Amino acid sequence: MATLTQLRQGLGQIWETVTEDWNKLTRRATNAVTRFSPPAKTARKNNGKKIMKSNQRSIGWGLLAAEVFDSRNKIIVRIEAPGMKRSDFDIEVVDNFLIIRGEKKIERESDKGRYHVVECAYGSFERAIALPTPVNLNKAKAKYRRGVLKIELPKKKSSQPRHGQVTIK
Repeated sequence: MATLTQLRQGLGQIWETVTEDWNKLTRRATNAVTRFSPPAKTARKNNGKKIMKSNQRSIGWGLLAAEVFDSRNKIIVRIEAPGMKRSDFDIEVVDNFLIIRGEKKIERESDKGRYHVVECAYGSFERAIALPTPVNLNKAKAKYRRGVLKIELPKKKSSQPRHGQVTIK
């Protein structure tokens, strides 16, 4: 009987650990999970591949993982968004939120055949990230390299606009 009791206690501890870790993961990933709306239209690229049609399937939800780093004089935000171009993004600051909008397009391999696994999200998206301090939009910089969008936002020193656009270089 003691062995059965120990087994139950051990399973209870394992279950608590799994539940606790799952809750931590859920809290951390909640903001990164982003809704992707279906693409608006179909277009052919120069290489002949097609962009996904609006009636084709996408999972609808995707992960746009972010990091917000608060240094002494600026806020640095990094967003992982592979498979896009600089022109696919629109960035602005509204009050104390960094708003990132974009459209991730899919290129189909062929019109023949079918996908067995579709885990990537495609379409239009919007992600809002709370900024820990007010920022100076006049000196904001953004770069998109190797699937990572990096935005540097100098901290605000005086009364400046609380919203505006950020250009990606």
